[in-house]
Amino acid sequence: MQLNTFSIAARCPRTGMLGVAVSTAVPAVGALCPHVRPGVGAVTTQSWVNPYLGFEAIDRLGSGAGAQEVLEGVLAGDDAKHARQLGIVDARGGAASWSGEDCTPWFGHRTGPGYAIQGNMLTGPEVVDRMEAALLGSEASELAERLLLALEAGQAAGGDKRGKQSAALLVYHEEDYPWVDLRVDEHRHPVPELRRIWTIFLQQVRPFLTGMPKRGQPAGAAPEAVTSLLLTPPPYRPGGGGSA
Repeated sequence: MQLNTFSIAARCPRTGMLGVAVSTAVPAVGALCPHVRPGVGAVTTQSWVNPYLGFEAIDRLGSGAGAQEVLEGVLAGDDAKHARQLGIVDARGGAASWSGEDCTPWFGHRTGPGYAIQGNMLTGPEVVDRMEAALLGSEASELAERLLLALEAGQAAGGDKRGKQSAALLVYHEEDYPWVDLRVDEHRHPVPELRRIWTIFLQQVRPFLTGMPKRGQPAGAAPEAVTSLLLTPPPYRPGGGGSA
């Protein structure tokens, strides 16, 4: 499948969180492109997408290799590398991107300490430029918010020149379960819809997540406030949503 896409993989230097945000004009981009492992790294694979490159990159990162070494390693064994696009960030903040010469124009990437931004079949270079500016201008926010801001900036700059259809936001912290895992698999305006879901998530799921069992800690009962929230019909919870 060819996913002509704009994405960002990044690491938060304050918390060590790792994540990916991505959008495209194909359904269910979150099913194939983003790969994240806590304490290891974040990878996005796109253009003529090969999920096995994402799996291999994460495994190589887990063995201690840095982002650039991992990028070179996975591409060395890929006969179709000229049609691939990859972004890799390691747990130390190293970053690397690849845009093969056979990607659909406009294509390109930007990397810096702790981030890799890439896109293909875009309206122009301003998409990745504005994504970078949004990320760098939001350092006080948590990683998921910064990734979403970058995605919004890329969409506002034009995004995928074919149109819009899906978006995803995936972030891990210290646990084996995700800190954020949100997907809009098919929508006329996927990035604004992702923002709407994120707003509800913060009010209805984040309190639940903060009380969930953590590795190496005894599991406790759910806080009373969380229990009360979950027993309330969705439209009457903070942020609303759902139906009664």
